[in-house]
Amino acid sequence: MEVGGMDGQTKGPAPSRPLTLDFCPQESYELGPRGKAPPPAKKGRGRRKQEKLEDMKKEMDVDDHKLDVNDLELKYSTSITKGLVEAVAAERLLRDGPNELRPPRGTPECVKFGRQLAGGLQCLMWVAAAICLIAYGVQEGEGDRGSSDNLYLAIALIAVVVVTGCFGYYQEFKSTNIIASFKNLVPQQATVIREGDKLQINANELVVGDLVEIKGGDRVPADIRIISAQGCKVDNSSLTGESEPQTRSPECTHDSPLETRNIAFFSTMCLEGTAMGLVINTGDRTIIGRIASLASGVENEKTPIAIEIEHFVDIIAGLAIFFGATFFVVAMVIGYPFLRAMVFFMAIVVAYVPEGLLATVTVCLSLTAKRLARKNCVVKNLEAVETLGSTSVICSDKTGTLTQNRMTVAHLWFDNQIHTADTTEDQSGQSFDQSSETWTMLSRVVTLCNRAQFKPGQDNVPVAKREVIGDASETALLKFAEVTVGSVSEARGRFPKVAELPFNSTNKFQLSVHEAGERQLLVLKGAPERVLERCSTVLLKGQELALDAQWREAFEGAYAELGGRGERVLGFCARWLPAGTVAAGTDPEELPEVAVGLCFAGLVSMIDPPRATVPQAVLKCRTAGIRVIMVTGDHPITAKAIAAAVGIISEGSETPDEVAARLRVPLEQVDPRQARARVVTGAELASMTPEALEGLLRAHPEMVFARTSPQQKLVIVESCQRLGAIVAVTGDGVNDSPALKKADIGVAMGIAGSDAAKNAADMILLDDNFASIVTGVEQGRLIFDNLKKSIAYTLTKNIPELTPYLIYITASVPLPLGCITILFIELCTDIFPSVSLAYERAESDIMHLKPRNPRRDRLVNEPLAAYSYFQIGAIQSFAGFTDYFVAMAQEGWWPLLCLGLRPRWEDTHEQELQDSYGQQWTFEQRRYQQYTCYTVFFISIEMCQIADVLIRKTRRLSLFQQGLFRNRILVIAIVFQVSIGCFLCYCPG
Repeated sequence: MEVGGMDGQTKGPAPSRPLTLDFCPQESYELGPRGKAPPPAKKGRGRRKQEKLEDMKKEMDVDDHKLDVNDLELKYSTSITKGLVEAVAAERLLRDGPNELRPPRGTPECVKFGRQLAGGLQCLMWVAAAICLIAYGVQEGEGDRGSSDNLYLAIALIAVVVVTGCFGYYQEFKSTNIIASFKNLVPQQATVIREGDKLQINANELVVGDLVEIKGGDRVPADIRIISAQGCKVDNSSLTGESEPQTRSPECTHDSPLETRNIAFFSTMCLEGTAMGLVINTGDRTIIGRIASLASGVENEKTPIAIEIEHFVDIIAGLAIFFGATFFVVAMVIGYPFLRAMVFFMAIVVAYVPEGLLATVTVCLSLTAKRLARKNCVVKNLEAVETLGSTSVICSDKTGTLTQNRMTVAHLWFDNQIHTADTTEDQSGQSFDQSSETWTMLSRVVTLCNRAQFKPGQDNVPVAKREVIGDASETALLKFAEVTVGSVSEARGRFPKVAELPFNSTNKFQLSVHEAGERQLLVLKGAPERVLERCSTVLLKGQELALDAQWREAFEGAYAELGGRGERVLGFCARWLPAGTVAAGTDPEELPEVAVGLCFAGLVSMIDPPRATVPQAVLKCRTAGIRVIMVTGDHPITAKAIAAAVGIISEGSETPDEVAARLRVPLEQVDPRQARARVVTGAELASMTPEALEGLLRAHPEMVFARTSPQQKLVIVESCQRLGAIVAVTGDGVNDSPALKKADIGVAMGIAGSDAAKNAADMILLDDNFASIVTGVEQGRLIFDNLKKSIAYTLTKNIPELTPYLIYITASVPLPLGCITILFIELCTDIFPSVSLAYERAESDIMHLKPRNPRRDRLVNEPLAAYSYFQIGAIQSFAGFTDYFVAMAQEGWWPLLCLGLRPRWEDTHEQELQDSYGQQWTFEQRRYQQYTCYTVFFISIEMCQIADVLIRKTRRLSLFQQGLFRNRILVIAIVFQVSIGCFLCYCPG
């Protein structure tokens, strides 16, 4: 953003050593496979894909903007007056392909659904189901009447995986389709000149060397080198993040093709004026095509919760196999047949699998996603819910995220004094003194020297929210005048316009002449230095005085101060003319001759101001140990000013430049560690190695990256990830989509965000407010804490479910707990209590804790496993066996008699088995007694689990500090657990 300029064009420093990327040959930038024969080695294909992706990350090196017209004609074998010959155009279309973005092969929906069925926990349960089916087959072969339990268990396991898979697929149905959203940006028709004839053709038929014409309202049909232009302005916000219209003209104004004015980019909008240019790149070789290739080529990062679940599955699988193998060996030593020992092995492995955990995790994440949706955060990927809580670095875009995405008058300078305007979103701030006659004249110039106007029918709409026809700067001035002075339309009615000279990049000012009774009023605004050139007097407190050296010094100081704040500064002046000086219909080009000897009224500076909630949100992030980095395409001065305003650069922090100025030493002599803050431009970034960038990120806690390209945003994210950070990226433009996809969690803006950004992101902020991210972080941290509680609760009952099998094998007692009963516990009675823990409130202010360390703070760690298994689990097992032996003794089977009883107990031919009192039991009576023992063991586990869920309510505070009845869902869950337990015990039989 140029301080003082009217077109927002910025001239940043050229890269000292730009990374090269040759755009020729044309074939090297195709998306998708080329040729019919695939390479023989997968490794080679993967390596080439990675090399292509790394190539895409580099900055482009083209020289078309530096070539003169004759060289361009020679390079592209075309004519700048007649265009291409049809035959040549057809040949190039055949060679290069159509001018459109070609998508890579999409992922079939069946594959997406298959992935939902093949996660870490899902695979564990598929294995368990397969083992159950094998065990069922083995037992059927042996004629075991109880073998159907394994069949039911296998069916239940498969059902759980399929149901939760369907649920997850439904949640993520609107999957990422980045290229399709880029296609929405592609124009449909283009005006082209071929063989001297002007034609309307489909934009996808354009080829390199075509001569095309664009006008206001058109989308640019390809990357074109401007040959001629009349007042042409384009909207580059989708590529650079700049909200100001950018002037396009034939002159080369910068070494970088992204900064120069003589290149217009594919899919950007031409706002006004006309231009003619040569096509220099089409389709995937355009800038937008490169971004599309980059975004689609970037692999999604595995979420922290997915890594945690994988880690948990490894632990469970390892323990299950260890215990199963141990007792397989024990069974063989005791003397069991091999097939029977294998059935025992499989039963122990299955008993170790927490069947209800998959449903618990899915439902907990879904509940949090719904909770976030009520707070304007829509989560596309369930696992992203927790990722935001693990975030340690937020790379935030500036425009529209940290700021209001609207240019607003911030300061005024008149009567040798800087006045602060109201920049709040609802105009609730303090106003400035408006009693001076100088302000009366300045406000009149602001009102009249302005081509913007409100769209009709908005009288009842607040001024700040009204829609305006006009560019961003004039819109800001129009709304400012409407709020401070009153009705602009009435003021313009009192001073009818006679003639006008619109702004152009040569004059850098705009002027108009108005009737004012018996006089005429000439008003002019523009770049302050150009305005001052045409002034001979200044208005001070209503008096017109001659310009002197002292006033000029004050002017320079005010201009420098406002510009140094990153604000766009305009100068305003006026002159009374005798009636009839300028006649209606006067040629605009003659008006500058009249605009001399003017009276300077004042300066007005504008900025896209920060959102009111952002400074507090950034402070919360700091308190929570989260580092906020600004990554923007805007000017470094503006970026630094906004960063300081919102707290990304904290008060008292200095950049190396400021340290050098304070110490009065050359910049090279400043130790980087002396500066907490650093502003890095895209040009500097282009000449850095990855190691140098990582060094900067380590050395400076407060970082701002300005004038960055989409490739550079991606490189910044990757550097943060290499340093071990969990990175969240916010953005709204097409240029943000590669970084959004690469981040651990991408957060797109719902209002201002492009379709490409929304599709690449994992979360969408419906209110475009950075403060909503802090809410997401808080909920993410809370769900991680609560998931730990739910998992600990779920794991605890693994031991009382496993030990009956171990005792059954080693002590040869009648089976205390059956497979179906375990399923009742896992999928009926315990689901609701484990899910209810997701509603538990935070135990302390979790936003005062540092982000968790992914390597150290695991979802399931050794203390949690030891506590769940060997403490609470052991107590539950003891309770279950106590009740089991009491129930057996009550019917005449004393504990010592139960030992070694299993073979005779399960013998279907044994119909006269005697108990401790000599009573004879048939097989069916024994079977009924065994089911009674199942019920007793089941009730024991359920009663212990009620105590366990109350224990799990809190990890650090006491139960009374946390509140016994504060989580009403948990109370309802306990009542439900008891009710379903009673139903299962009594109703079926």
